[in-house]
Amino acid sequence: MGLFDHFKPKAPAPEELRRQADILMSLRGNRIPTATLERLQGAASGAKPWMATLTPAELLITRAHGLKPIAAISATCWLHYGFSWTLGHSQGWEAALARLAQEAKACGANAVLDVKMRTIPLETGESMDFTLLGTAVKIDGLPPSSDPVIATVPALEFVKLLEADVVPTGIAIGAHYQWLSDWNNSANQAWMGNIEAPQLSSLWNDVRNRAHANLREAARPRGNGVLAHVNFSQMFDREREVNERKFKEYLARYIVIATTVDARRGTPLPHDISMVVDMCAGKTPLQGRKPHHQSYASNEQDGAI
Repeated sequence: MGLFDHFKPKAPAPEELRRQADILMSLRGNRIPTATLERLQGAASGAKPWMATLTPAELLITRAHGLKPIAAISATCWLHYGFSWTLGHSQGWEAALARLAQEAKACGANAVLDVKMRTIPLETGESMDFTLLGTAVKIDGLPPSSDPVIATVPALEFVKLLEADVVPTGIAIGAHYQWLSDWNNSANQAWMGNIEAPQLSSLWNDVRNRAHANLREAARPRGNGVLAHVNFSQMFDREREVNERKFKEYLARYIVIATTVDARRGTPLPHDISMVVDMCAGKTPLQGRKPHHQSYASNEQDGAI
């Protein structure tokens, strides 16, 4: 064996090949990989140590309120965009949510707390990573849930909301995109000074309204309210030529992701809640906290819907 042979990549061991094959087949069959399932079931039975994404203070308050951590769980979907980058984001997060719920159910959880949304900044063709991380917990006195609650709020806020009879129930996503063909180039009014471009205003208003309508439709089966949301919006233009006629096309896209809740209307709050969820990628406009989610570099801070 020569010196440089030591630097050649080694072939994967048979056990590693079997593990990789099982992961691939599990994803295709919409089931949890064997190794992951064994870890989750071991954590649920106490045969393996539990893990959590919570801080010591959060662990203390959750245990004081009858919540017992079971396991740190995660779910990933790497999605290739076929016909729509915008709708692909909705599909990617929904797929990751379904897999996270599978893991929570497998370990006998009643809820998943502190769910964080993460993406990997890699340029891999027309594709993107959608990852969710959280802590599966069991609530004292309740049997395992067939449909565990997925809560994006941190543990401290989760407990405060429960005290107020408000239950975080999951994540809802709304997305919409739309093209505008400006045949007469009437949207380009720069030569007229400070004046509204009504075509672009109408386009942007329509795209936002349709994305919010999709959000409401997605939130309706999961609860009766939305706490907060993060927005991602873009607009592009491109030159086109048809039959020797040049004009511009505009693409507007808008994605909104929110935390859904279920609450009885008119229930008085036992204490003040200054913030219930932080889904901004930077400092929030309310308290300037450390970012809880890094799914998008949000370019808007509208507040709750």
